[in-house]
Parts: sequence; C-alpha cells; structure tokens
Amino acid sequence: MVQSATDDNRPDILIATIGKPHGVRGLVRLYPATESPETVEKIGPLHDLDGQQWRIRWQGQGIAQLIRADGSPLTDRSEAEKLVNRKLYAAREALPAPEEDSFYHADLLGMEAVTSEGKALGRVVLVHDYGAGTSLELASGEIVPFTHACVPAIDVAHRRLTVCLPGSVDVKGDLAGEVEVRS
Repeated sequence: MVQSATDDNRPDILIATIGKPHGVRGLVRLYPATESPETVEKIGPLHDLDGQQWRIRWQGQGIAQLIRADGSPLTDRSEAEKLVNRKLYAAREALPAPEEDSFYHADLLGMEAVTSEGKALGRVVLVHDYGAGTSLELASGEIVPFTHACVPAIDVAHRRLTVCLPGSVDVKGDLAGEVEVRS
C-alpha cells in the first residue's frame, strides 16, 4: 500500500483514487494503490475522508462502478464528476496480514530508526517506492534503502527498526565535466 491517512487512534490505508468519469452512466476510472486491482473489490466497503462508504465493482480494466453504502450505484456522469480525485481507504485491521518480510507502508511510518548500537536516527516519515526499490525517509532527511543489508531488523510490536547506514559516496569533479564516483 502506498499511503495512509491517520488519525490518532487508527491508520487508514489508501486503497484507490477515483479518476475521471468513463462514459455517461456513472462509471469512473479507478486507480488502485494495491499490488493487484482485484484486491480493491475484495477488501469490502471502503470509505472516503467525508465518511461515505463505497463498494467497488470492476467493469473493465481500470473502469469501475461505485456503489454507495445503501446499495445504489452512481447513475450518471455528473455524479461521477463530483468524485474525481477522491481517495478511498480501508481500516488497517480490515486488510489481510502481510506475508513474512512484507509490510504495509503505513506500518513503517512513524517507526523509530536506530543504529545497531542503539543511537536514535529519527522516525520514518515517508516510504518511497518508485519501482526500482523501496527506500525509507527519516525525519532527519536521510534516505535509507529498504533492504536487509540496510534495515536488518524490524520490531513491529515496539515500532522500531534497526538501520545500518550505507557507506558514503564521494563525488570528485564538477557536474560540467567528467565525474569520478568512489564508495
């Protein structure tokens, strides 16, 4: 999962974002924040930040029917237009447990990062995943690759993770000419 909207008591996990209307019968483009689009439909009722509940029924690749809590679907394009960019969430406890060595981003956010010697490095404030590998951003601004080498231990119960900072990278030269990189 990509983001969370958090109140003080429970994190909500972003499941999908409603896009532009598709056609004139109330269908919308839906952008899942899950690994598999089918998960969006299987999770069950979702909610937006206004507290409205929604169910999703896929109509085609990326095209969905939104169904209100009372069971009525959107009926026309103008209803769908009012929901563009609305984010849909699920309560964290409604989601299946992640597989071993897998984590929801919301579970990592706010964890205290420490070195293997116990020195505090700061809390995890962002989880970046651009497709080439996940990284954690700490409150200090430091970016840590989310790998076993750099994050060898995660204690979910105590909301703490151990970080082994990668070696620094020295860049010799200027950006206008040749650059030599050493690690």
